[in-house]
Amino acid sequence: MPLPRLVARADSAARHLLFVLPAATTLPADLPERERWQTVLERRDLKIEELAKSPLAIDFEDGCRAACVMVDEAKPRFERLTVLRKAAMLLLDETPAELAIVPIDVSDDTVRDAAYVALINAAPLPAKKKKPAKPLKTLTVLTPHVEAADLKAVVALAEANLLARELTALPPNELPPAAYRRRIRALAKARGWGIEEFGYRTLKKMGAGAFCAVAQGSGHEDAAIVHLSYRPRGAKQRVALVGKGICFDTGGHNLKPARYMAGMHEDMNGSAVALAILHAAQALKLPVALDVWLAIAHNHLSPEAYAQGDVVTALDGTTIEVVHTDAEGRMVLADTLVLAAKAKPDLTIDFATLTGSMVSALGNRYSGVFASDSELAHAAVRAGRHAGERVCVFPMDEDYEAALDSKVADIKQCTLEGAADHILAARFLRRFVGERPWLHVDLSACSCEGGLGAVASPLTGFGVAWGLTLLAARAGGVGT
Repeated sequence: MPLPRLVARADSAARHLLFVLPAATTLPADLPERERWQTVLERRDLKIEELAKSPLAIDFEDGCRAACVMVDEAKPRFERLTVLRKAAMLLLDETPAELAIVPIDVSDDTVRDAAYVALINAAPLPAKKKKPAKPLKTLTVLTPHVEAADLKAVVALAEANLLARELTALPPNELPPAAYRRRIRALAKARGWGIEEFGYRTLKKMGAGAFCAVAQGSGHEDAAIVHLSYRPRGAKQRVALVGKGICFDTGGHNLKPARYMAGMHEDMNGSAVALAILHAAQALKLPVALDVWLAIAHNHLSPEAYAQGDVVTALDGTTIEVVHTDAEGRMVLADTLVLAAKAKPDLTIDFATLTGSMVSALGNRYSGVFASDSELAHAAVRAGRHAGERVCVFPMDEDYEAALDSKVADIKQCTLEGAADHILAARFLRRFVGERPWLHVDLSACSCEGGLGAVASPLTGFGVAWGLTLLAARAGGVGT
């Protein structure tokens, strides 16, 4: 679904208006229908400054609907995006054709944030209904300060977030590995990316036993590791993005119960996030060379599926004892990380909906990060603050790996006890990266009921803004 048309101009005939005000104890004198707003606040026994937490909507006498929100620019960006999303949804829930943002004495950054929030929540996610949702057609920013050119970065980031969420939302019968690869090929052709596909047979010959162990249970050979490349002029950094792309996860022989298998078509979210970051990095012309590696497969139950007790050999020669077939993500990522490491990137970042343990640790409002050094850990947290996508750094000290000692292989895939599985998964993956800089993002915030930060839908696209902010900082640019 395309984004609404975004325009910046002095007037609009829109009948849905979003007034964005600075935090204050009085309403601006030039706020339209100021007395009406004041009356509604008094009726609800609300102080004016509470508009920075709880936006209000009223109907004007001419039939226009308006929402009013205050943005405290001293607050963390996550909080600012959250209150802007609440305000925008008071209007977008009516599915208008046009919405106008009316800033009053706020910074250009706040105007851009309001536009971003409105854009990403205006386009409906894929759904098969007789009466499809009506998308917003035009988003107008009424300001003399922010020109349309100043909003290009907002559009690029919104497009990327929507791409990640749209792919993740597609039902499993619409996005099996073969269909996913076709979509990626089409994107690569349209955007001019380099593309290389390592199919199942090729990977088998190469010795990618960890990836193939998972893929072999699907009854077909559509699984692949797809490599996309982007080489902008003047790039001084080379970054590898790795994404877990399990299009449906049954758990394999260790079959998930129905409650935990529901939504497992979303287990490819990490690959969608990596793909979306590439999409936006090119649109923003970030001077960073990117290699994107997508591990695309199913984890199915079949007579050919891998089983507990199997010992397989990864691409780098590491032997792995299979302990639980539902720990497939770290298996497909292991061989993919080995491939990514061969080019010796300046930084590798992998994205994956990897462990239930991380959801237990953090819930769905943060994602967990593991870093190869403290400087990267600090950079990851800073990027989260700037992007409004919060991350928490976890330890992965070497002594944790003792739990993965195996009597029959170089390493166990996981343990059956499950304690600190998110940390053990990071220790497992670390083996396949080498000694180069690395970040592992366990996307516990990929889905959050009721929305999160800027995003109103349960699917959040978490990681796209964070990743772009991190890349921009490394390139010496500004954050999103």
